[in-house]
Amino acid sequence: MLFIVESKIKKKISISKEHWKHISEIKHPEVSGLENEIKQTIISPIEIKRSNSDKNVYLYYSKYKSNFLCVVIRYLNGNGFIITIYITSKIKKGEILWKQ
Repeated sequence: MLFIVESKIKKKISISKEHWKHISEIKHPEVSGLENEIKQTIISPIEIKRSNSDKNVYLYYSKYKSNFLCVVIRYLNGNGFIITIYITSKIKKGEILWKQ
């Protein structure tokens, strides 16, 4: 594992080294080097939303420069794992689970 942290809503979230490499080198290279920001987004987000398309997927947001960092997490059997991470200019619509 690259890291395991406890989220704002008291769930363990993890990401493997292999999956991090795939995200940071292939899918979204703009997040490379942002491991600490990603952990902080999970621990202390400004907003958590449930995905409109999958009730087991949560989107954690934090401010990042003039945009937002979004960490997309799937929960399965009580555990969470990061699906993807990206930088976006706006927060998606969806059910708000927690807001700062």
